[in-house]
Order: sequence, then C-alpha cells, then structure tokens
Amino acid sequence: MSQVTNGGWLMSNGLYSLFDISVDFDQSHLFFPRLVSWALVIVFLLILITRARPILQALTDRSRGVIFDRHTDRFRFAGTMVLLVSYFIAMQALGQLWPYTGYGFLFGSMVFILLLSLLYLHERTRRNLSVIGLNAVIAPLMAWLILAGLFNITLP
Repeated sequence: MSQVTNGGWLMSNGLYSLFDISVDFDQSHLFFPRLVSWALVIVFLLILITRARPILQALTDRSRGVIFDRHTDRFRFAGTMVLLVSYFIAMQALGQLWPYTGYGFLFGSMVFILLLSLLYLHERTRRNLSVIGLNAVIAPLMAWLILAGLFNITLP
C-alpha cells in the first residue's frame, strides 16, 4: 500500500483520492445548464401537480384566451420577446468582439435592461429616467464583477 505525505500528515491512497479532482473540460461547461434545466423541469412538474385543475379549466374554457387576456398589453409583450431574442444575439456578437472577457454580457445586459425598462415605463420623468439609467449600468456591472471577477466564471 503506497502512502503520500502532504504537509506532515500521512495519507493512504484511499484518503488521498477524496481530494483528487479531475475535470472533463469537454463536458464541464454543461454542468450549470444541466442543473438549471433539471430544476426547471422539477418546478414545472410541481406546478402541474399542484395546479392541475385550474390549468385544465383554463385550457378548456373557450370564453377567455389562454395566452392573451383582453387586458394583455400586446405591444409590451411583443417588445419583450423582440428584446429578449435581440439580447441573446447581441450578447453572442459582442462576445465575439472581446472573447473570454465577459464584455458581451456586460454591454449587452446594459442595453437590454435600459430598453426593457423604457418599454415598461409609464411616466417619463427625469427622476425615473435617472433611476433606469443607473440601474442599467450598475446591475449588470455588479453581476459582471461578481461572476467574472470574484467567481472567475466565463461570460459571453
């Protein structure tokens, strides 16, 4: 039985293997997307199980729309969908300009938050526009500093 000395402590191969880490770099980037996907599937199933009756009633009731109610703001809904798709496309394109820096995430998120906030803004006052502008800069910057700087997570 071979033994390894580490910092004055004698460890056998069995104990040492607990501290041995191997990373499969071909698959490691898929860890969090898989984790989030499974979490979403579990939450979806929990919603279906706990709310099955109201969901079925809403789907079978012809008098009201399932997706769009009479009071749905279709302009904001369509604008949100367009901005969301544009955000992912822009983030990828900006990420190609500055690879492995996270600037695609940073600048894309700033523009996305600004435009989305303006889309849902009801009163265009100087104060509201100032808050939106500050939020559009500070929130993505803090997320970028924490994710890329503190946790060293690669962002697009």
